[in-house]
Amino acid sequence: MTDLRIAIVGFGKIARDQHVGAIAATAGAALAAVASRNASLSNLPHFATIEELLHKGPPIDAVSLCTPPQVRRAQAAAALAAGKHVMLEKPPGTGVAELDPLIAMAADAKRTLFATWHSRYAPAVEPAREWLATRRIRSVHINWKEDVRVWHPGQAWIWEPGGLGVFDPGINALSILTRILPKSVFVTAAELAFPANRQAPIAANLTLTDIGDTPITAEFDFRQTGPQSWDIVVETDQGRMSLSRGGRVMAVDGKIISEAPDEEYRELYRRFVVLAATGASDVDLAPLRLVADSFLLGERTIVEPFMD
Repeated sequence: MTDLRIAIVGFGKIARDQHVGAIAATAGAALAAVASRNASLSNLPHFATIEELLHKGPPIDAVSLCTPPQVRRAQAAAALAAGKHVMLEKPPGTGVAELDPLIAMAADAKRTLFATWHSRYAPAVEPAREWLATRRIRSVHINWKEDVRVWHPGQAWIWEPGGLGVFDPGINALSILTRILPKSVFVTAAELAFPANRQAPIAANLTLTDIGDTPITAEFDFRQTGPQSWDIVVETDQGRMSLSRGGRVMAVDGKIISEAPDEEYRELYRRFVVLAATGASDVDLAPLRLVADSFLLGERTIVEPFMD
């Protein structure tokens, strides 16, 4: 079987830090080109735009879209129309409804559309899901706080409409939540803090539940300094289960049950190779729906301006 020839579109920090190495480590995948206005990779064909890549580039089978979400829909549509498989970095778009035409295009073309949630592939997430499946859940709390200046330095798009602000990392927590809980969850209330000079929130507190009225709360904040917090705590009838370090460590009543190195992006590309072999798609919009509902229900407050 020949390798899936992949072009990365959008070559920012996450593409350099995660995608390049993950493709190199994935059997059946090969990085064939880069499309980016501002960056390139030595020894690889480079193009300024996806249009130039598709018309003038080397033969490719797939594109991995690592551009800001505001432009991904049009890029995905162009790639699917050209007969390419498409991987979407998270979030898959700026709205929920814009994904429906892409799903239909992929099905018609028998090409893969893969909306990725990399945090679901953290090593302790599946053990947590399996453990919770046989317990009665009493409550859930998410504490997801990080320093935007460390993780998104100079990335102005994240503060623009569609950039999601603090929900860019927060959606990672929601992607884990919707994977590990046995019942679907929904938002009942939200408090959103918007810097006076920005169009997206810098912090958010959410109240959620499921059909059984399980209390679920989440705290997201982009202003965290010092140690970063990526934790989910679930109280059950058989003890307290915690996921920490973004889903890499699972513990029950303080005892570590599962811990492993981070291979989230390698797992994404392994999944992409399998999907592309048959043209199957994987598009779960549950995390994005929760973010959209948070904006719909959110009570907004204005806080001090944010200066990068």
